[in-house]
Amino acid sequence: MVNIRLRSVSCFFGFLVIFLLTSPAATAAAGQATSSATAGKPWWFWPIVLFFFCLVLGVLAVMAGVGGGVLYVPLVSGFFPFHIDFVRGVGLMVALAGALAAGPGLLRRNLANLRLALPVALVASTCSILGALLGLYLSSLNPNIIQACLGITIVGIALLLLFSKNTEKPVVTNQDAIGLALGLRGAYWDDGARESVEWKTHRTALGLCLFILVGLLAGMFGLGAGWANVPVLNLLMGVPLKVSVATSKFLLSITDTSAAWIYMNRGCVIPLIGVPSIVGLMLGSLIGVKILAIAKPKIIRYMVIIVLLFAGLKAMDKGFGLGLLG
Repeated sequence: MVNIRLRSVSCFFGFLVIFLLTSPAATAAAGQATSSATAGKPWWFWPIVLFFFCLVLGVLAVMAGVGGGVLYVPLVSGFFPFHIDFVRGVGLMVALAGALAAGPGLLRRNLANLRLALPVALVASTCSILGALLGLYLSSLNPNIIQACLGITIVGIALLLLFSKNTEKPVVTNQDAIGLALGLRGAYWDDGARESVEWKTHRTALGLCLFILVGLLAGMFGLGAGWANVPVLNLLMGVPLKVSVATSKFLLSITDTSAAWIYMNRGCVIPLIGVPSIVGLMLGSLIGVKILAIAKPKIIRYMVIIVLLFAGLKAMDKGFGLGLLG
């Protein structure tokens, strides 16, 4: 109990110190993050609105089984007067916060597999750096290019979530040479089935090639990559669903860190946007876990897919300058 209280107090003071950074002294940087639509609003208006907005996003993300980053970037960039570069930078920090919170526990339970994560992380994190640099370059030419590409990507993610059917325990008869050489195999204890489940990979080379694209998209749009990690690991490489989800969560702590440093170095991560976003999503996730016991996740999942489709279409509309969705 004492340790829990000490941790709670330390977290409180940590958030207090960070929040002080978001005082008017930080508004010089925030002024570049917001458009003329913030004129006439006090400095604390948008952080408070963003906090409650992210609180709702955190609840929906848990119940729909998706990462907060994939909801955060398209919705905040579409409905808040922030520059797309700042939203993408904070989007990576949002995904990173959740991954760092969950990663150690998943490793201790032997669900996240370190041997599987390392080669994938090497490929994805390297490409996420390239994606971040490419995204910032395109944004410097014309931010609408990034908005349009983001919209197309989000619509694709929504369709992927709609049509992909994960397999709980894929059957892999023969492991390929690359997977065998890298030792991509293991076992975990399934509490539900009360049995030890052994697994191994196949189509490893194709999977690693796809993680090049996943890393590029994660860095370019600040989405995290959980939406793509799980289908590639589970459906393509034959990794059991629980191991895929857990390893994907751990992977974000490596992949997103690599891209996040690029955005931080360019000044695209500011506390005025980052703190209310991260705190709101983390608290929303805790609430979502409690609601999950009585809610119907399938209905929530379809709601999130509809929201993603709308957010993607709005980003495309904004990027192409059509003005059809306001």
